[in-house]
Amino acid sequence: MTANVNRTRRWVLIGGGAAIAAGFAIREYRLIPPDYTGGQITVAEAHNQASKGEILLIDIRTPREWAATGIGEGAYPVDMRREDFEQVLDQLSDGDRNTKIALICARGVRSARMSNRLTEAGFTNIIDVPEGMLGSGAGPGWVRAGLPLEAYKEET
Repeated sequence: MTANVNRTRRWVLIGGGAAIAAGFAIREYRLIPPDYTGGQITVAEAHNQASKGEILLIDIRTPREWAATGIGEGAYPVDMRREDFEQVLDQLSDGDRNTKIALICARGVRSARMSNRLTEAGFTNIIDVPEGMLGSGAGPGWVRAGLPLEAYKEET
């Protein structure tokens, strides 16, 4: 009996901790003021525009996340933690900081932050994809929307 009570308590604590963490993530996202110039687009718009070559779609998540879900078709996987992140964007955009660059992460928090940071760094047309790959308050996300995915091929 005691083992069942302990197990139940453990799951209640884990569930409560997850709910609190989700609440903080949502609060954090809402507190990020959008100082980037390109606005926001849905995952469907991001896929459509990337497929047509109208935007550079950059998946800023980590290799572990790419391996878990795949990468959205048409997106370039560039880990935002790279020290040369801005230089990689310069290479992908042929040095044109006016290029339309859309950023996507898991749930829209990191992409909003990075959109602001890149705008401060002189990129003039940064677009946020707030749904992310996994969904957020902005929408279902790339995966649940059933948009095409490509397997992540780890660099060797």
